Amino acid sequence: IRTNPAIGCKLPPKRGREMQVLSRQELQRFLIQAKADGYFELFLLDLSTGLRRGECLGLQWRDVDTTHALLHVERHVTHTTAQGTVVSSPKTAASVRAVPLLGSMLSLLRQLRTQQQESFPDAVLEESFLFHGQAGPFSPRDPNAVTRRVKRFMKRHGLPDLSPHDLRHSCATLLLGSGADIKSVQEILGHTNASFTLDTYTHVNGDMQKQAANIVGDFMADILGEEWKPWQESERTAREP
Repeated sequence: IRTNPAIGCKLPPKRGREMQVLSRQELQRFLIQAKADGYFELFLLDLSTGLRRGECLGLQWRDVDTTHALLHVERHVTHTTAQGTVVSSPKTAASVRAVPLLGSMLSLLRQLRTQQQESFPDAVLEESFLFHGQAGPFSPRDPNAVTRRVKRFMKRHGLPDLSPHDLRHSCATLLLGSGADIKSVQEILGHTNASFTLDTYTHVNGDMQKQAANIVGDFMADILGEEWKPWQESERTAREP
């Protein structure tokens, strides 16, 4: 044919896999089993900071600021068939950031550092990786191997089929559901702008929707006062069985 009839057609937007999050009950079981299986530090750090998989594996001990309880993200680990495991700079300028650490997480990292010092007494730990590979403290761990490890862990304990990136999504959801402002969550996750954080990582569940509706209702009651009461009564009647 003389012309391509498909010229000018707009393809529908590509939709990625819907991310999953852990419920509070699943989260409790997840952490209990992780502690029993020896994965606790890695999984908890990922869950409590929202770090990307490669960022978590790129951490060195010099990045842990124990004085100010901060974690400095300055590296990213990737793995390809051609190059193997490679350490590089983070994906964007916003990804280079300082993330606050929970006191309990900081205590766990101190214990992990002590264990590594005992295992490698001659190593300069400041330049070694928190979660190193089999070759030693100065070799990064393969991120694909970590994903397989998470998948096996989830399957073994009857938990949802989550990936490390879903743990990051769970962190964002927990922060937003607990009332953290979107700008703070954006900076913790290392996003360029807040709109991307909302569009990509916010999992709006029923409780969050109800909380938002209650806030609007209280706001309207403060403004309208007595005039708002008939509307409130109508809403209450509609909800009754």
